[in-house]
Amino acid sequence: MNQMDSRRPEWTPDDAGNEFASRVVSGSTNTGGSVSHSARTHHERRYDPVALIDGVRASNRSLLSKAITLIESNSIKHFEKGQELLQQLLPFSGASIRIGITGVPGAGKSTFIEKFGLWLIDRGFRVAVLAIDPSSSISKGSILGDKTRMEKLSRHPSSFIRPSPSSGILGGVARKTRESIILCEAAGYDVIIIETVGVGQSETTVRSMVDFFLLMQIAGAGDELQGIKKGIIELADLIVVNKADGDNILKAEQAKQEYNNALHYLRHSSTSWHAKALTCSALTGDGISSIWDEIVAYKKTMNDTGAFKERRVLQNLEWFDSLVKESVLNRFYQKQTVKDILPELRQNVKQGKIPIAMAVSELLSTQ
Repeated sequence: MNQMDSRRPEWTPDDAGNEFASRVVSGSTNTGGSVSHSARTHHERRYDPVALIDGVRASNRSLLSKAITLIESNSIKHFEKGQELLQQLLPFSGASIRIGITGVPGAGKSTFIEKFGLWLIDRGFRVAVLAIDPSSSISKGSILGDKTRMEKLSRHPSSFIRPSPSSGILGGVARKTRESIILCEAAGYDVIIIETVGVGQSETTVRSMVDFFLLMQIAGAGDELQGIKKGIIELADLIVVNKADGDNILKAEQAKQEYNNALHYLRHSSTSWHAKALTCSALTGDGISSIWDEIVAYKKTMNDTGAFKERRVLQNLEWFDSLVKESVLNRFYQKQTVKDILPELRQNVKQGKIPIAMAVSELLSTQ
């Protein structure tokens, strides 16, 4: 192994060729060009699980970020370290209230979360926000929009904001967000807020990993949204009509009434809880205390009936089943025989030389 190979990032696969152009650049002034012992030691210990466990338990935000980066990593080398980390921290998780927040673009989700988060912190809570950020179409990385929009909350020492790209690793949104929740809880955050990108498939995914699901709407959104509202409304434990301020207060109250009327005819996500609609203003903070009161009442009701614990158990089983499917699929695509035949089959399908079902059958029969 030459010197340059030995200085590749630790996530580089063992059999990687020249396509992995990244190298670790030493900051050493050593004229011989070798990496100093201290720099090498620092790099090798970047993902030391013991140090990360201690850091997370001590609520060190920098080490918590590094721990989440580890579990989000695509690298096979990082997988075992990440799972060891989670196993050690799992006993310290589970004590938070997990809140999912979704809504149409422009509903003011980020503004609300910042105001809500600061309101909770003022009352002694520690708040973590996991924002499922749209992925860049070029780098596939997080655009980080939500963190820049929650500037005051992100600076507060009792908060932690983590924008995560909405695609890119085994398990996608489901795996990395669920595991990030565990780490945040182990770090002592007692309110975990999951913000979704908008209305779409991710809402169903997020609903399956939170205790309380809040749907944020605005008055006068238009009839064109009605087709997607019904399914999302049935998932919601609370509907909040935002921007109830200024000249919009009357419209927001009317929208709230319409939602409350509609909720009488829709199936609720839990038989123990009947969702309702409220208004609020993320700008002024009006209505935020009522929203928190609903969340507290929800948790008490669900705990009293045993539904709270039951939902979390079912979510863990669903997570297990989902990851089994993802892992089987991932291992299938990693088989060398599949890698060898897949490009040819794709090309034949593209050119219309073979029926699609036949191509799939041939791929699945690959040993």
